[in-house]
Amino acid sequence: MKVTRLAVRDVCLIEPQVFGDARGFFLSTWDDEEFRRHVADVSFVQDNSSHSVKHMLRGLHYQLHPPQGKLVRVVSGSIFDVAVDIRRSSPTFGQWVGTVLDAADGRQLWIPPGFAHGFLVLSARADVLYKCSTLYDHPGDRSLAWNDPSLHIDWPIDERGAVLLSP
Repeated sequence: MKVTRLAVRDVCLIEPQVFGDARGFFLSTWDDEEFRRHVADVSFVQDNSSHSVKHMLRGLHYQLHPPQGKLVRVVSGSIFDVAVDIRRSSPTFGQWVGTVLDAADGRQLWIPPGFAHGFLVLSARADVLYKCSTLYDHPGDRSLAWNDPSLHIDWPIDERGAVLLSP
């Protein structure tokens, strides 16, 4: 696996080695030892899955206590995935990083605890899986406005300029 540390501190893009031929492909999506050695010493306690349609924007979500780290991957379709550093003591506090995750290449994004997370669906549909470092805690669930002008997130919104949001 190839690990690239992104511009916002502690967020990592993980690229698996893909073995492909005329039959299709094979890749390993999780290796605990490699992850701990190259990314973070973390245990995952919950796996989540979402299915969304094009233009759906999910997030920006985070948990107060305990904060939740996420390892995000797309199993069908394509998304623009965003992490916002909300750790007040961090030198990258308030900064964001975004990248396209696509089922075709198997890349994953590690979003450590202390970040808000969201994504915009770019394809007709997308199925997203993410491993979480703590259990979901509804009372501690919070969100930031996806279009907060102080964040200046450059969402790849098409010419219609429309996104689908939950109430």
